[in-house]
Amino acid sequence: MKKYLLLPIIGSLAFLTAACGAPATPEPVEFTIEMSEFAYSPETLEVKVGQEVTIILVNLGSVDHEFMIGKDVMMTDGRANGFMTDFFETGGVTPMVMGDTVMVMGASDDHGSMDMEEEDGHDDGEMDMGEGDGHDDDEMDMGEGDGHDDGEMGHGGFMVTIGPDGKTATITFTVTAEMVGEWELGCFLAEGSHHVAGMTGTLVVTE
Repeated sequence: MKKYLLLPIIGSLAFLTAACGAPATPEPVEFTIEMSEFAYSPETLEVKVGQEVTIILVNLGSVDHEFMIGKDVMMTDGRANGFMTDFFETGGVTPMVMGDTVMVMGASDDHGSMDMEEEDGHDDGEMDMGEGDGHDDDEMDMGEGDGHDDGEMGHGGFMVTIGPDGKTATITFTVTAEMVGEWELGCFLAEGSHHVAGMTGTLVVTE
């Protein structure tokens, strides 16, 4: 009798051992971050290696806001001007961006280059930073007049700038092992004054 009971028990243990040896891929996760003057809500996000992450940005403020992830704030002429280490560049990831973005700049580009996405119907050659209101290709309408100057386009790394009054953008990516650690969220518009005013947050990546 004992012989017949022992066999299924041994088989079950072997199955459990095999299952434990292959870690499961984390379930996809989605966050909605509300942007305002001058904060991200929630301020802290936690994700895991292998996880597909979707971040929905909603700008509830009255001026443009920016979303960047990195480490070590870079100072230019005494003002905060982006991160020295970019999250996506470190992870070897190019995120997918969709929505009402004003501007998208790629992490792998030179600091002065602009990688314009097509979510708003703009072709790659246009640099219309406004609300899609018929500007020609040579114009550079920087939005709501909230203190941007040409230097704003100089900070490197991946960034998404979103217009005010409920505009949204969605960022999707898969976390890699190179991203493990604690990272900062930041907005550096208006010559870094948004960051100084407290528009920061934290992204924690674990294995």
